[in-house]
Amino acid sequence: MNKPVLHVFRNTPFGRETLLQSAYLCRRLKLSLSIYLPEFKRFLFYFDPDVVQVDLDTSYLSDPTSAQGHVREILAIHQIEYRLVEPKGKSASDLPDLPIHFSVMTCPRSMSDDTRKIALGHIGSKVRRIVQAAPFPIYIPAPVFKPWTRLSVLYGGSDSAAGALRLALKIQQLSNAPLQIFSQGDREELVSRLLKQGFAQQQIEGFDWHFWNEGDITQQLYSLPHDGLVMLGAYGKGTLREALFGSTMEKVQSALPNSLMVVGPKCRWVTGA
Repeated sequence: MNKPVLHVFRNTPFGRETLLQSAYLCRRLKLSLSIYLPEFKRFLFYFDPDVVQVDLDTSYLSDPTSAQGHVREILAIHQIEYRLVEPKGKSASDLPDLPIHFSVMTCPRSMSDDTRKIALGHIGSKVRRIVQAAPFPIYIPAPVFKPWTRLSVLYGGSDSAAGALRLALKIQQLSNAPLQIFSQGDREELVSRLLKQGFAQQQIEGFDWHFWNEGDITQQLYSLPHDGLVMLGAYGKGTLREALFGSTMEKVQSALPNSLMVVGPKCRWVTGA
């Protein structure tokens, strides 16, 4: 994890809060920051073999003359190294192609809908599409700046969840943040899954692992630390098999104000690439 964090800047008060979240993430993980100041309402990612078009809402283009100044003001406080992202080219006159070589991408819960209309428990379709195709994890910050001081991993047995746990262990090394794992289901079965996914028995025995009772997961979420960065895998089989986009995870989102770090099925932490 030595590449920059990608942030698409929204020049609004909501965008300021999201940039503060990215700056905090970079400081904790000792990463630089790459900022894209959009000139158009859409851009492309060329993921192999997928191509994802991202459509932005109009607030991303508001007051472009002040955007760079606002970025400098926000990041000067945190002393974060950053550079502006230049598109690699254009697939059309108003459709720039962005690079994809990043450690993490910061996305608000929606990029294509007016922020004021997005409920806490809803992820926009474009953000879902990026999660599904991207080779890097997606950081979905809380709506306003909220520092995290620990890591909370939701593990249900899927390969994507195992990728989230691998990423959490790496973040723990970089940030020295305490790590807890939360699961629902049979411990022996989940231990067996972890062993098959490449974790060592001694390593598993050292985990701070908490098991929830069966039932409505919403009632269990109160035990997640309020200052935890919630790490999870999107898609895959397991107790949390619906992962990010099914009914189970919509409950998680609607009940939690925490920031999320989401590992999708094409993410390097899952594929090992």
